[in-house]
Amino acid sequence: FDGNAQDFHIGLDDSTDDLVIGLGSTLGTTTHMAFDENGHITQPLQSAFMAKLGTTASNVTGDGTDFDIANYGTEIVDRNSDFNATSGVFTAPVTGLYALTFKSNLAGIANNMNDNQVKLQTSNNSHAVLGEASSSSIGFSGAMNVAFTMIVDMDANDTAFIRIDFRGGSKTVDIHEDTFFAGYLLG
Repeated sequence: FDGNAQDFHIGLDDSTDDLVIGLGSTLGTTTHMAFDENGHITQPLQSAFMAKLGTTASNVTGDGTDFDIANYGTEIVDRNSDFNATSGVFTAPVTGLYALTFKSNLAGIANNMNDNQVKLQTSNNSHAVLGEASSSSIGFSGAMNVAFTMIVDMDANDTAFIRIDFRGGSKTVDIHEDTFFAGYLLG
């Protein structure tokens, strides 16, 4: 299809026997969608990321300090280059719904810490996953696992990152090296 600024193609890719839709006038260049014989549809350029911390971040909060998780050591996936591993920030390439997932083990939690929060911070909202939980009122100290998946509405160029804030003690809370943050454009 010959457009003003861009050409697109639809055709059967004989190398894979997939029906493909893509950018450019030549079949096999820049596939946007591929349909296989079983009805599976892949979108190889759809924004998606997954990153793992890789190194424990030690003594980062506990005294009321906001800690934004950054310096992810391993980018497992970063389609479309929308995730900045150094800053820990995902930037939405287009307006849409995004599924964002986070998992971590937090250690060094003292029993006197209160107003503890783990948040998915987006440009338009702060989504508290663990919100204002007091270590002493729920009877724990030591370590805890935090995991969530959330669907959020993001505009083009909105950002998302993870913020942790524990209060009432000193900087003793550690974020384990197996921590990961991931996301995918749903549509």
